Amino acid sequence: MTSAPVAPKTTSTGPTRPTTSLAERGAAFVVRWGFIGVTVALIAFFVITEPNFRTVDNVFGMLKFIAPTAIAGLGVMLAITVGGIDLSVGASAGFAVSIAAWTMVIGNQVGVVAIGVVLLGGLLIGGLNAFLIVVARIPDLLATLATSFVIVGLKLLIVDGKSISSQMSLSDGSTAPGKFTADYLWLDRGSLGPIPVPVIIFIAITALLWFILERTRWGRALYAVGANAEAARLAGIRVQLYRTVAYMGCGLLASIAGLLLGARIGQGDVSAGNSLLLDAVAVALVGVSVLGIGRPNAWGTALGAILIAVMVTGFTMVGLPYYAQDFGKGIVLLIALLFSFTFSRRRTVVTAGSTTAS
Repeated sequence: MTSAPVAPKTTSTGPTRPTTSLAERGAAFVVRWGFIGVTVALIAFFVITEPNFRTVDNVFGMLKFIAPTAIAGLGVMLAITVGGIDLSVGASAGFAVSIAAWTMVIGNQVGVVAIGVVLLGGLLIGGLNAFLIVVARIPDLLATLATSFVIVGLKLLIVDGKSISSQMSLSDGSTAPGKFTADYLWLDRGSLGPIPVPVIIFIAITALLWFILERTRWGRALYAVGANAEAARLAGIRVQLYRTVAYMGCGLLASIAGLLLGARIGQGDVSAGNSLLLDAVAVALVGVSVLGIGRPNAWGTALGAILIAVMVTGFTMVGLPYYAQDFGKGIVLLIALLFSFTFSRRRTVVTAGSTTAS
């Protein structure tokens, strides 16, 4: 009597769910929360070591100080969203300072008129950038760099290369008839309750851009253009229109940053805005790395600006020389870029490799 043959054991060759190692989970945690951790650690350090740092007045003072940079950074963020960059934001902000001063001091107009002229100028600058990039097809880096030189030169021509202040002597020997009016200076010196006006403007613009980018069809289209312009065009998105809107928005936000700068210094300083470009680009790039999102976003950009404000204020309180602060900003930017491009990309590659191997 023979026994029935026993069926051989089979091994499933179907796909198995990839396992994530502890190192991979740690890398994912660092990419997502590392930058926020750095910010919290810096704040905690200065709160513990510097009693003046933890006062309410200092908190609002930091936010007020960084508001122009943050708003200009939000403009750069818009350009990055559609896959570009705008290197003219610093020149545009400086142009806004000089034009506002010229309108009030030499043109003898009220602040509301100066604000309107500056905002219109910002839209025109953004429109010029859009024309050069979208219509003339000049690369964004070259186009906006050339525009910045044109803007700076035009500003110097308009003001005869001089800073503008109340009661200044004009070239014909007369005295400037106007002054910086109270309604314009309110942009920097006013407050609603305990909150300074620049902080309110900064938060309001950030919230508005967050809503547009994350909750509207326009925002989804802007992200689609930045991700793959050709695919967006094939999907029926008017790529040229959205890129134009992004650059005009960047010009408008740069002019708002200039309005706040002008109200802060109370004169048309021809050097205003010179250092704004690097900080604005830095906060926009930092925003890409926040929470591991890997794309431009409004609240990430705002957090990048707050981090720079914390660094500048804290370093000043501990007595670090001003010329060493740029080094600290550079280190923070490098860390942000590592989080955005190197660490996150490596995590993606490792995860993909694990899936293939399984």
